[in-house]
Amino acid sequence: MPKLKAHSGASKRFKKTGGGLKRRRAFRNHILTKKTTKQKRRLRVNSLSVSDADKKAVVRMLAGS
Repeated sequence: MPKLKAHSGASKRFKKTGGGLKRRRAFRNHILTKKTTKQKRRLRVNSLSVSDADKKAVVRMLAGS
């Protein structure tokens, strides 16, 4: 049986950690001038964990790595 390949898109977006899976926050990359200070402040989170509902799918996509 051939080796499993990880989903290349998922491997760029998620990281395996000791406590689970890490992901980035959306809406924080560009076009920040039209977003309010309040909105940008709420988006200012170091790192987020993948929700329990999505965890199974993400682990499966990262299986080859």
